[in-house]
Amino acid sequence: MRIELLTAPHCPHAAPARQVITDCLTGLGLDVPIIDQVGRYPSPTVLVNGVDVMRPEAAAPVGDACRLDLPTPQRVLDGLRADTPDHVQTPSQPTELQWPNSPQ
Repeated sequence: MRIELLTAPHCPHAAPARQVITDCLTGLGLDVPIIDQVGRYPSPTVLVNGVDVMRPEAAAPVGDACRLDLPTPQRVLDGLRADTPDHVQTPSQPTELQWPNSPQ
């Protein structure tokens, strides 16, 4: 599995997007590195095996712009689950995940 976080320089949403990815990976029990790429990208963009989690039906993102459709935990989870081997048990609902920074 290849996870990429594409951001424009100084994007204020880069760190929160990275935290969403990290929380989702932790919640699913996956240990996969996040590849950070800074450049002229719609920012932030999360790719799982080259597929944009917010627009999986679209072509690869091009050009620098601030995205209005920020990566959500549900979309990141969906992208990760789409590429998770059958032998890894994943919760069927995102509410079953215990996020490290969320109130109990």
